[in-house]
Amino acid sequence: MLVFATETSCDETSICLMKDGEILKHIIFSQEIHKKHGGVVPELASRSHLEILQKIMSELVFKDNNYLQDIDAFAATCGPGLVGSLLVGSSFTKSLALGFKKPFYPINHLEGHILSTSFNNKINYPHLVLLLTGGHTQYYLLEDNNKIKLLGESVDDAVGEVFDKVAKLMGMSYPGGAEIEKNALLGDENFFKLPRPLINDETLNFSFSGIKTHINILIKKNHVDEKFKKNLCASFQKTILDILIKKTEKAVNILSNKNLNIEQISIVGGVINNKYIRDNFENHFEKYKIKILYPLKEMMSDNAAMIAWACFKNLKKNNANINFKIDPRLKILD
Repeated sequence: MLVFATETSCDETSICLMKDGEILKHIIFSQEIHKKHGGVVPELASRSHLEILQKIMSELVFKDNNYLQDIDAFAATCGPGLVGSLLVGSSFTKSLALGFKKPFYPINHLEGHILSTSFNNKINYPHLVLLLTGGHTQYYLLEDNNKIKLLGESVDDAVGEVFDKVAKLMGMSYPGGAEIEKNALLGDENFFKLPRPLINDETLNFSFSGIKTHINILIKKNHVDEKFKKNLCASFQKTILDILIKKTEKAVNILSNKNLNIEQISIVGGVINNKYIRDNFENHFEKYKIKILYPLKEMMSDNAAMIAWACFKNLKKNNANINFKIDPRLKILD
């Protein structure tokens, strides 16, 4: 089974050719045009997706034409995401499906992330997933291979979003996650005492916007030099880690009280490119004998490989639908 998939939910343009669960070709273009604007500009993202997809398709037609003739199914991200970007990717992929007279599978972007660790890991159920992206911070319970249940989420900013916003407050470039991690290496993570909203809340929900507001006040009240920045980056990163670990412990305990024993936790999404967060999660949960799983490096940020893989997972459900309309706020239904 050969699947052609596209991912265009935000500012990464990606295509993947996957045969029987093996990646044959995987291309990811990060749109550099947004850096000078300090964040994603939706109109520019849509235009860039169209330009990049046309170039990729030209390359496939002239260099890998043998693949195109053998494609069995097409898949594209249909939500959640930016409206224009979703329209470009889904319309592009649907037109190919119609042209080749093959089925089209609409894929939920979040489901792509959630299932990404199962590509390179054996998953035990029940399974806890922590999703960390620029637009979402959520807990999901996988009761089996087909049942996904939302347990909690951010009530305001997502983790990736607050990383970018804090970086911008300190005059750093977009995206801000890598810049903060780099500066944090040379700072004192205990220098600033930052708020930890909802950390003792009974729910599994998050709140991060208050941290950003507190940092904005700190910056306005102090002389911001390089030492200040590094200490603030380290303290901010430590604060985010503390919240995520405390909430994840709570999630494990809540599920344990329901006789759902968690042996593995998948952490997925672009934020886990942060080595500090990955290493500390592994070290912390080792004492509970809980294994932390991650996707392949190329499947951490937004990418088409996870969309192709989700398509393979959905083939048995027979939910091909060429008439599926994009939904910028698409949710995963229990």
